[in-house]
Amino acid sequence: MKVGFVHLGCSKNLIDTEATIGLFKKNKYEIVNDETKAEVIVINTCGFIDSAKEEAVNTILEMAEYKKDKCQYLIVMGCLVQRYYEDLIKALPEVDLFIKIDEYDQLWNQIEDLIQRNMVKKSKARASKKISDIPTMPMLLQEEFLNRTITTGKNYAYLKIGEGCSNKCTYCAIPYIRGPFVSRKKEDIIEEAKGLAKQGIKELIVIAQDTTKYGVDLYGESKLAELLEEISQIEGIKWVRFLYTYPEGITDKLLEVVAKNPKIAKYFDIPMQHISDSILKKMNRKTNQKQIQELIQKIRNKIPEVTLRTTLIVGFPSETKENFEELLTFVQQAKFDKLGAFMYSKEEGTPAAKLPEQIHGNTKKARYDKIMRTQQEISKENLAKKLNKEYEVLIEAISFDGKYFIGRTMQDVPEIDGLVYVKAKDSQIKIGDFVMCKITRN
Repeated sequence: MKVGFVHLGCSKNLIDTEATIGLFKKNKYEIVNDETKAEVIVINTCGFIDSAKEEAVNTILEMAEYKKDKCQYLIVMGCLVQRYYEDLIKALPEVDLFIKIDEYDQLWNQIEDLIQRNMVKKSKARASKKISDIPTMPMLLQEEFLNRTITTGKNYAYLKIGEGCSNKCTYCAIPYIRGPFVSRKKEDIIEEAKGLAKQGIKELIVIAQDTTKYGVDLYGESKLAELLEEISQIEGIKWVRFLYTYPEGITDKLLEVVAKNPKIAKYFDIPMQHISDSILKKMNRKTNQKQIQELIQKIRNKIPEVTLRTTLIVGFPSETKENFEELLTFVQQAKFDKLGAFMYSKEEGTPAAKLPEQIHGNTKKARYDKIMRTQQEISKENLAKKLNKEYEVLIEAISFDGKYFIGRTMQDVPEIDGLVYVKAKDSQIKIGDFVMCKITRN
């Protein structure tokens, strides 16, 4: 049978999709990129915020239309299913099988029951749980990590080092969906990384919901720094980067490893979310304004060439005009290299959803626009500083007109940050090469 996949959501979710593709391939199914030709369609969903949930439901309904023609089975998995299993079963009878994240250890058994033995899916109700009752989610089996089909091309791949989150930020539904944080064994991660290197992957992007928590549950302390060093020693791996580092988990040891190891990107992705102490406290964040500002200064002192990225939330319940102005001033002073902002999304089941003084949508939008306009000017200033400097660039594509090679510097995360356009004068350059380039214009 021919199987088509639709992936929605983050890079951590992408690894689950790749592992599932690998399972179908292992069991002799043919993977197709055209849904109109698929007899089985698998959708891996995101359920993080309202816009993601809406996209997921619309995608399910769109794919369900193909059941009128060639598609025989529609399978939906991922975060939306974990969060709204019972509601989805009632609302979307077009779907033949919903698979929750806490059922991933039985993922193929369920698929096999549906397709090969044509069993009728069960739809027993699951009562909603308090976050303290959420069990640890089953990790994908090591074999499934090793056999996943990489969908990000030949240059880079994501390397998941943990599952779930234990931070319990009041606005976030991730712990309800994916359970508390659990680390993969270091030897399993290294085995997968070596396998990816043998496939020709040049850049590994280390991810988890909070990478600084890696190893705490297994070894009693964070082992991110040691893990990064060990990954960097793998033959064939040219670049190593890590994402999603919560500020309270960034240690001096981690800073030292990043500063000294030439293979590790001088790049810190730190979700700070706000700067007002009163808002940070209501968010149940573990740092305050002073600690955040001191951390930024410490990172820049130890790694002068560092790229700093953050994400912020505007319009959190009870955020006053003064709180927002405090945040805006912080953005103006910190001058982040990369910054993303989100309007607060009221997620059912989270503590923040029950807070009084919810902010009007128009106010959230106005604050979001102001933050992003401010950052746009800062980004222009930061990019101007790169003019006439040389950077190593990983070539990943050629422009449609053939005039340029397209690539990234070590300071740019794929599909998130910027690109470098290289004049295609040297016919010897090919995709996958690392070349030195001088920035001549922005």
